[in-house]
Amino acid sequence: MKKLWWLVGAVVIVVIAVLVGPWFYGQFIAEDDAPAASVSTEGAEAATGVVDGEWTVTPGQGSNQTAAGYTVHEILNGASVTVVGSTGDVTGNATVEGEKLTAGEVTVQVATIATDQSRRDNQFRGNVMDTGTFPTATFTVDSPVDLSGLPADGSVGTVTAQGTLTLKGQSRPVTVDIDVLRSGDDLIASGSIPVTWTDFGVTPPSLGFVTVDGNGTVDFLVSFARS
Repeated sequence: MKKLWWLVGAVVIVVIAVLVGPWFYGQFIAEDDAPAASVSTEGAEAATGVVDGEWTVTPGQGSNQTAAGYTVHEILNGASVTVVGSTGDVTGNATVEGEKLTAGEVTVQVATIATDQSRRDNQFRGNVMDTGTFPTATFTVDSPVDLSGLPADGSVGTVTAQGTLTLKGQSRPVTVDIDVLRSGDDLIASGSIPVTWTDFGVTPPSLGFVTVDGNGTVDFLVSFARS
């Protein structure tokens, strides 16, 4: 009889763990990641000089350190979680002529994008993005962007850019609203590009313990200095 009760108790514990575990994880363990970085006016100065010139991506500083990555929603062990992955491994350049952005490209080393979970990152680099074959993602400006209306007093202005986003070797036209700060002799820009992953040949994971949404954003905060 004691053995029977022991077996019944064990079964009850397993059932509770299966039914309550995901709820407990979602309520008390799982947390949304911090939002993707965006332009900060902390310590901003009035712009010096003109906006025209050649610009190169730099690491940035303070709250405006260069970073790029992605934001996506997933169900992880029964919990609804917003995941943000990022990397500072970003390069690029821009050309401004007649107060118009006439050319620009930003390149991201996808294999260095990281979240708070190495297991997720390994899946992202391997089966999801195949970074061994497609190591970079790029955004290229396709048509001139008017920068003449940007404030020069250390506050943020917004412009809209038409460009091409390339992920996993697939290129698609995109439109993105970009927040831009002219601070001192620096130019800082951030934005989020809405994407449907399958448009770029990316299959969102669905592995039982995790299901990733089919839509998300590609995010960037890029600090430029004069070349």
